[in-house]
Amino acid sequence: MTAPATGSALSRATSTTAPALTADDLRRMMDRHGYSDQTRHIIATENLLPLGLLARLQATYPSYSGLLERSPFLFTERDAYAGLDGFRRVIAALERQGIHIGHMTERELFVEVYRFKASRHALNSINWDDYERDSMFQLMFPQPGMIRQGLVDAYAAANSPEQRTRIAQDYARKTNPHDGHQLLNKPWLECDGEDGGGGGGGGGGGIDLVEGSQHKYPQCMLVFDKTTQKCFAFCTYCFRHAQVRGDDDMFIQEDIVQIHDYLRAHPEVTDLLITGGDAGYIPVERLRQYVMPIIQDPRLLHVRTVRLGSRMLTYQPELILTRKYDRMLALFDTMHDNGVQLSWMSHFSTPRELLNPSTIAAIRRLQRHGVVVRSQSPIMNHISLFTDEQGRVDVQRSAQNWIDLGNLLATLLVRFHSMYCARATGEHHYFTAPLADIEKISNLVFRSLSSLNRPSRYITMTTSAGKLSILGTAEVNGQTAFALKFNESRNMAWMDRVFLAKYDRSESRVDFLLPFDTDRFFFEDELKAVEQELLALHGKYRPADGAEAGRT
Repeated sequence: MTAPATGSALSRATSTTAPALTADDLRRMMDRHGYSDQTRHIIATENLLPLGLLARLQATYPSYSGLLERSPFLFTERDAYAGLDGFRRVIAALERQGIHIGHMTERELFVEVYRFKASRHALNSINWDDYERDSMFQLMFPQPGMIRQGLVDAYAAANSPEQRTRIAQDYARKTNPHDGHQLLNKPWLECDGEDGGGGGGGGGGGIDLVEGSQHKYPQCMLVFDKTTQKCFAFCTYCFRHAQVRGDDDMFIQEDIVQIHDYLRAHPEVTDLLITGGDAGYIPVERLRQYVMPIIQDPRLLHVRTVRLGSRMLTYQPELILTRKYDRMLALFDTMHDNGVQLSWMSHFSTPRELLNPSTIAAIRRLQRHGVVVRSQSPIMNHISLFTDEQGRVDVQRSAQNWIDLGNLLATLLVRFHSMYCARATGEHHYFTAPLADIEKISNLVFRSLSSLNRPSRYITMTTSAGKLSILGTAEVNGQTAFALKFNESRNMAWMDRVFLAKYDRSESRVDFLLPFDTDRFFFEDELKAVEQELLALHGKYRPADGAEAGRT
């Protein structure tokens, strides 16, 4: 029997001894993070940072851990830094410490196109002694090469700040913020009135578009609530930059009653996913308005889970460790006591994001109140996928990041929901990698983790047709093919079939793969018909304010 392929890497990540952490170690952690007396009391009385757990995590993952680091934090004055002014403030603070990251023109162009925000917690998670290779630095800071050189040169040659801003704004319109025809996913309510709904006019009824929602797959409805269109920090690969920028065609849900009306008409919906932006911003009373009818109205018994899509646990976990948050936790208790699951959909990409006292304590505090914490994350070049000096994907190192993350999530009782490929939006070229390499990483992760600790699905990429998983490769008559299978699709019956695509060593988009032995994939004709039908419908019932509901 041969040893597991990842054995040597894992042995490097784990300490040979597991020294006990002391109460003094814990006190130093809390001093370093500047915890208030209130937060310290919460941690102590609710047993959020048990020494045995901290010692095990430190001994198992010393190369990622920030638990015993003692160097003073560089950022202590503000909770967050936002916009071009905030970015320049961060740069100035770094330069006062002798850290010069350079490439400022290119980085500022990115900020003007996509925005910038970084929380104090996230900034202090970066290893500033080796920031260029730090995943958190890549996650939040614009990098050289993200935006194509021609545009960078034009921006640099501009004669005024106003001209630079115009160049950035013109480019922002070309960044494909609604990949996969997301604007076609807006659901609607049928109306019986003479005027119809949604501005369509004419008699005999019509529809009202649910403007701040998506309902593409039967069981899950997405809601972009008006209070959640902000973030605690911005990810450079953001898949929702229309929301972050406040684009004219962003999704935004004002009316909660409309959501409940829609849910009553659609008993197939079991999960309500509040997203953004970041659902961690939703005020407790606003969330209560969503939740209490689900608990109290027997016509909504089919709604079993409310999901909150949030990176608060990565970017600003200390907000959960306050008495102010107790009211939200009480609402979570009410949900739990009435059989409605609150699923906190976090997005951890690296073990480093978890291995600090604030995130560990925040996770444990949520769990004490019936919250099921899950992690779903994209595998992104430079952040959670790595290359060697020749620019080739380092399969072993990349897989080890996810293997360690999967085991760490299990230790903290966080469920590993999924890994998925970079979506075709924003600066996709910078973050993506060949599917052939990603498939090798995914295979190594699956066979290295226990069945309890694996992601719930194979590596996936979102397309207009649905979420397509790469199951692996197959040999057919001496030729290699990708084996594909939907795990969500516009027609859920498509999920029943495994099908083949030609193996391509360089392609990074699953929707660009070619059929293996047919002229087209089995679903293509039906998909085209569905898209045309939705385009016609959204074009007819355009929102009254003129937003481009039918644009793709």
